[in-house]
Amino acid sequence: MSDTPVRPGRPSVRKLPRLPSAVRGLAPAPALRLSRPSDTWFKPALSVVVASAVPHLTLLAIGRLDMIVYTMAGSLCALYGHGLPYARRARAVAGVVLGMAAGLAVSLVTASLTGSTAVLIAVGALLAAVQKVLCDATRIGPPGHVIFTFVSSAALFAPQHLGQIPGHLALTLGAGAFAWLVALAPALVRREGPERRAVARALEAAAVCAADPGPRNRDAADPGPRNRDAAEPGPRNRDAADPGPRHHDAADPGSRHRHAAAAAVHAAWQCLLASGRPTPVRRSLERLVVHAEAAFVAPGPGRGAGAADPERLRAWAALTRGRGPVPTPPPAPGTADELYGIDAERAVLRAREGRRAARRALLRRLGPGSPLLPVAVRTLIGCALAGYLCAALGVGRPYWAIVTAASLYQANLTLSWNRTLQRTLGNLLGVLVFAAVLPVSRISPLALVCCCLFFGFAAEALITRNYWLGSVAVTPMALLVLEFGGAHPAGELIGDRVVDTVLGAATGFLAATLVTNRRATGRVEQALDATDRARAAAERTVADPAAAPTERDRARRALTASLVELREAGDTAAGEWWQRALPEQRLLAAERAGHRTLAATAPRRGPTAHAPSIGAE
Repeated sequence: MSDTPVRPGRPSVRKLPRLPSAVRGLAPAPALRLSRPSDTWFKPALSVVVASAVPHLTLLAIGRLDMIVYTMAGSLCALYGHGLPYARRARAVAGVVLGMAAGLAVSLVTASLTGSTAVLIAVGALLAAVQKVLCDATRIGPPGHVIFTFVSSAALFAPQHLGQIPGHLALTLGAGAFAWLVALAPALVRREGPERRAVARALEAAAVCAADPGPRNRDAADPGPRNRDAAEPGPRNRDAADPGPRHHDAADPGSRHRHAAAAAVHAAWQCLLASGRPTPVRRSLERLVVHAEAAFVAPGPGRGAGAADPERLRAWAALTRGRGPVPTPPPAPGTADELYGIDAERAVLRAREGRRAARRALLRRLGPGSPLLPVAVRTLIGCALAGYLCAALGVGRPYWAIVTAASLYQANLTLSWNRTLQRTLGNLLGVLVFAAVLPVSRISPLALVCCCLFFGFAAEALITRNYWLGSVAVTPMALLVLEFGGAHPAGELIGDRVVDTVLGAATGFLAATLVTNRRATGRVEQALDATDRARAAAERTVADPAAAPTERDRARRALTASLVELREAGDTAAGEWWQRALPEQRLLAAERAGHRTLAATAPRRGPTAHAPSIGAE
């Protein structure tokens, strides 16, 4: 046996593996943090109160408060479309009313034909999945599918006869028609209100970008050796230098500002394109977006000739958001060509071929291979599991569990986890509020109606701060609706709501974890290819001296739209788990290259632009 001394080695330290971004995003504190209220929070809040008050008080006057559940289905349609110009809002809200009536009809017919709880839960889960995928595909916006699921699931468990269905649907359609009028009524006072708010947001985002373009802007404009390392990841760069686009954003506020400005400018153009005929006000708004666009594609913190002035942009935003006349920006070379191109693009969208292209895009979002389908499967499985589990435990209202599970499903697993925390906390606090207000609501039928209207307003006023805060008001309103059909024991209502909330949240998130969305990475790859094509087209128009200004502007807007879609796809995929690795380096390189190409158009944009860079060191 050898007596060679053994040198004590240093204890080996195993480096812990880095957690996926989806796991790192599950911390509860950010999900529950309050944010600033939306600048338009009062619009849906007032709309739903007005749209509900007239049917509620009418039914109170004739002594038929038991019919409120059907009129409420139509009144809640007033929550939709508040970010759309009125021309598109009219079509969108009309579609919401018809969709609400269709879902309600399916539920009422099912309830009248069968009393099997198993069948009712299955139909409720299927309706929730269909409503989820349709709302996501049409991009109707908040409150999304939750209102549809709430109405259709509640109707499934309401006693019903086939002969009553036409009358109940007539109540829903009548209240929905009134909600349509309420949603469009502000057009009589301020016809371009939605467009003005969208342009004001674009100006404010561009001002932030111009004031703080970020320390890496020169890299984006000058792809020297250091910037090439980011575009060509080697082992050193992949492991240490660049942890990926999400972390790049955290270290570079200027990148976040550029992406926020790009999204706001793109949203403003889309809003103006969807508006009605050009008016002098809309013309001024289009000129303001031209200046906002120039400020974000080539921002600069300096105040030299041609530099974007953040204070001027903020001043324009304040005037645009106000009730006075829209500010008239100084003329910029190329603006007339851009506005001509906007008119041509608007004409194409309104033509038959433009409508066909929009329908084809919708069908692609609904077709095989769509990243929306795994989310629909999550919704179907989660709602079914929640409903069946509550029924097995003897809970009297399993549709509450279905609605709870349906409300959780967001674009990815991380956001679904956040919504799980928010929904659970809000509902548990909400039952305490319900217990406190129930004696007041039972003073008289009028007191009950007023309590429901109050909580409807409070829900929309608070939900933009955080979803859990809005749920504190939604929960007592949903419980008070049951009182219109007759008084129920408070303890039974509170107990059922707590059990349904906990079981619905637990089974819903379990389904989200088990049903992975592995198509999210594929969506990123498709967005990368689309961005490369849009960038190549924009570079060709910039390099071609014979290219028409309208063609160049259209290519630039297409590139901006592709960058917005790329960022949305990347953020969605980063919040998923158990999928292929994200092409983070390619994603980062594509975003930088896209912004360089946008900056290359800046010298042609007039006095608001300056040197083609994304910022300064």
